Amino acid sequence: MSAVVPDHPSRLHRTASAVVERDLGALLVTPSADLRWLVGYRPPPLERLTCLVLRPEGPSVLVVPALERPLAEASSAGRLVEIAAWDETDDPYALVGRIVGGDGPVACSDRMWATHLLRLQAAMGDRAFVSATPILGPLRAVKDGQELALLERAARYADEAFGRLVATRLETLNEREVAGRVAELLVQIGHDDVAFTIVGAGPNGASPHHEPGDRELHAGDAVVLDFGGRTGGYCSDLSRTVAVVESPRGFEAVYEVVREAQEAAFRAVRPGVPAEEVDRVARTVISDAGYGELFIHRTGHGIGLEEHEAPYIVAGNEEPLRPGMCFSIEPGIYLPGAFGVRIEDVVAVTDDGAERLNRASRDLEIVR
Repeated sequence: MSAVVPDHPSRLHRTASAVVERDLGALLVTPSADLRWLVGYRPPPLERLTCLVLRPEGPSVLVVPALERPLAEASSAGRLVEIAAWDETDDPYALVGRIVGGDGPVACSDRMWATHLLRLQAAMGDRAFVSATPILGPLRAVKDGQELALLERAARYADEAFGRLVATRLETLNEREVAGRVAELLVQIGHDDVAFTIVGAGPNGASPHHEPGDRELHAGDAVVLDFGGRTGGYCSDLSRTVAVVESPRGFEAVYEVVREAQEAAFRAVRPGVPAEEVDRVARTVISDAGYGELFIHRTGHGIGLEEHEAPYIVAGNEEPLRPGMCFSIEPGIYLPGAFGVRIEDVVAVTDDGAERLNRASRDLEIVR
């Protein structure tokens, strides 16, 4: 399968332009998805400071510990920005301060460790510090062609994992064993690694983030399956709810409500629609069916290099949807002591609507 090459120069240019437009003195990015998105460098987040400095004037500079300079120079960052290394006895925070220079507020990425932020603030005196999220969030929320290709690939792998899983016998396996089988399939089919596996059988399915345990799957159980992995750094995230051998009492009616809510929310997606409108549409279907208080989470979240990122599909988010935005649509109903139902697909906003990246059937599956 051909490699997908990120357009890091364009991302750097657009981010630097936003720094100028907002009259910032600099934008600082430490190890995070933000750093990977900008320059493709993936150092571990450690106590030794690694920090990308984007300035309104002059080249961008990646400050790294001297012992990691070879890694930085060999990465794509080495071809995109200047590298400034600091020795063990140097003060890297003062070095960043000197590189920033000038005046104006300094924006910091939201994954920056508090210890780094506090020491940068101390090194730069009375300089104002602000969040970089208003810049990087909207830029990362709209996926380019390379990102969409990776998200589509990851979604196909997740679909295939689900298809293979429900074709096998699950009755009498416990949740942890099913989660292990899902993880094996995700990697076997093509994911680079596994991000998470949620398996909630029977009443455990009423806990949306249930950790798989020793409970066995038995006939009459509803089972919430929610899992994802990473492909080229980009995430998949798929939820389906199945019944073992036969449906529990009342399950099929609840399942149909969730399926209708998910479909209605999908149909509501188009450019210009506020993100909260998609949530409102899904919630209205569920509320009208009498289950409003049992839909206890937002309708969706953006997805990309992180499992959860902008845009968030939730009441209060008035951000208009734009072509290239990718997010989950995952309404759910959770009946304490009985079962839960969640159906989730990742979708991409197109020029005139939306496209599902996940193609796994949303019809009720009865597994053995």
